[in-house]
Amino acid sequence: MTDVRTVSEADFEGWLRALNTGFLREPGPNEDQIEAHRRQCVSSRVLGAFDGDRCVATFRSFAQELTAVGGALVPANAISNVTVTPTHRRRGLLTRMMSRDLAAAKERGDVIATLIAAEYPIYGRYGFGPATWTTQWTVEVPRAGLDPRWSGPEDGGRIDLVDGEDLRKLGPELHERVRRAQPGAVSRDELWWQKITGTVLFIKDWTEPFFAVYRSASGEVEGLVSYRSDDNWHDKQPHNTADVSWLLATTPAAERALWRYLCSIDWITKVKSGWRGPDDLLPFFLPDPRAARVTDHADWLWVRILDVVRALEARTYEGTGSLVLEVVDAGGLAGGRFRLEASPEGASCTPAGGAAVDLTLPVGELAAVWLGDESLVRLAALGRVREEREGAARKADALFRTSGRPWCPDIF
Repeated sequence: MTDVRTVSEADFEGWLRALNTGFLREPGPNEDQIEAHRRQCVSSRVLGAFDGDRCVATFRSFAQELTAVGGALVPANAISNVTVTPTHRRRGLLTRMMSRDLAAAKERGDVIATLIAAEYPIYGRYGFGPATWTTQWTVEVPRAGLDPRWSGPEDGGRIDLVDGEDLRKLGPELHERVRRAQPGAVSRDELWWQKITGTVLFIKDWTEPFFAVYRSASGEVEGLVSYRSDDNWHDKQPHNTADVSWLLATTPAAERALWRYLCSIDWITKVKSGWRGPDDLLPFFLPDPRAARVTDHADWLWVRILDVVRALEARTYEGTGSLVLEVVDAGGLAGGRFRLEASPEGASCTPAGGAAVDLTLPVGELAAVWLGDESLVRLAALGRVREEREGAARKADALFRTSGRPWCPDIF
């Protein structure tokens, strides 16, 4: 039988080779990659499946914080590096690793687990639900209606290019302000900033991006963007694309200035936005919003609730009301009957015993609505949530839905 176990130091290079194989990358890691991955791995939370001495499946989790609706930072078990080698698929290896990791997370006291799903059908069976979505736009600069004479922000702020060393100094504090105000955002550690500035190399073909910072008229850093450009000329004309890796801003003015800067760079005729929130302001910063075409839209952050009481009490609610929820959890980690009493002043969630139920829903559907993005009315129409009292889904929507959509800026 294939053995699932914690990965030892002696196993690590083979585990990394299996990871590369699963993601269809060149299998053999170099020394930089081995050292980079070793730095990010907590040994007790790195799992592998072994057929003899050969690693044939990989799994890693790590500590994370996720911002709930209202700004509370919720302890999360973040899952990444999940692969199964093609020769060993459909043998239950992921199920064994996932079950072991989620049980450990529950025991540790994590409220939720998180992941970015490479494929949609995989993780629902483990109690995860898509809690945030993401959209990518491509801006056709010539048709956007922008003034080609633009030379900088009109609000007294300024934009400067900075290098990786500057970014590692400026970025963490700005990100902290952004993520505390953005439901769905996750924490970044020091290694994250080292990775995106090339100090630590996780991939063989890393190239240095451009980094630009927006400072307000008072000199405060309010926005940062990372982007790369291609080199595409034909008929003696430039047709280059600025490809945004990420853009963070604490104010709409900073966000507007950074998008305007990207669209003003000589030779740039297209700007790819990177993964943005579905209700992002970008298209409407342009005189002609149709110049920003949606080129991708997909589920992004998936959440698995491990503690219903703490998860529902952690977030805020815009309305006032009471609901009894029957949460069904085939994994046996978070099921039960719960009474939610919510108002803008706070919420309490308690076991409901034999109380009459308003809604019955799987734990994955509760995860999908927890950050306020999904509609319980829609889930009921799809047959994924069952109303036990007429109108209960609409009543629940009035509590759970939010005025702005959640967004996770990161992939992990």
